[in-house]
Amino acid sequence: MVSKAVVKYVHSLQQKKYRLRHGAFLVEGGKSVRELLSSGLLTERVFLTAEFAAKIGEEVPAGVPVEVVSEAELTQLGTLATNNTALAVARIPTEKPLPAATDNLLLALDEVRDPGNLGTLIRLADWYGLAGVVCSETCTDAWNPKTVAATMGSFTRVPVWQRELPAWLASLPATAPIYGADLAGDNVHHLTLAPRGVLVMGSESHGLRPEVHQCLTRRLHIPGRGQAESLNVAISAGILLDNFFRQL
Repeated sequence: MVSKAVVKYVHSLQQKKYRLRHGAFLVEGGKSVRELLSSGLLTERVFLTAEFAAKIGEEVPAGVPVEVVSEAELTQLGTLATNNTALAVARIPTEKPLPAATDNLLLALDEVRDPGNLGTLIRLADWYGLAGVVCSETCTDAWNPKTVAATMGSFTRVPVWQRELPAWLASLPATAPIYGADLAGDNVHHLTLAPRGVLVMGSESHGLRPEVHQCLTRRLHIPGRGQAESLNVAISAGILLDNFFRQL
């Protein structure tokens, strides 16, 4: 049985202030936990059902505490409606230096507050091999359990930075293009784009803030033929990113 102190600690990590205080976050579900265990991220402890422990016991690094629990206990520990496999506590990784936007393509996000969207965007960055994701200070937390789950393991591979976005964009060299979605922008299907610079995406409901929008050096438009008012931010980002890599 998991001790009350450990249960309290694990539950506290569902809140951002405690994740920051402890420097730790939750990873839930068998796939995500296995991705964590095979990555370079540090794992504090792991909780496994007996059935899942029999499958992956050898994957747990030496020295990492493992507790075998019932499915009911595991579900009560985390945020998922049901969990019959695994949950882990991992250390928030040390921030890496931001790579130069003149040589790499970065995805920047302005006020993306839905954790599912953020997780999907991190997964997109992983799919296209981007240098990482820069989040405005008003984005949801990248270590939110729902964000981590939505990345489907990409949280172990994609660096994420949090910055005051207008100031960071304004500090970039003039040779680093800054792209953003705009209904009055250039038809992205008619352009040849090189995968370097920054692609900035805003929330679906509000778009980019004016102070972020004015930092753009090129505005991109995704042409549509139907009646939908807008596209989900992750879908829009996927379409735009694909055009950056279309010629490669």
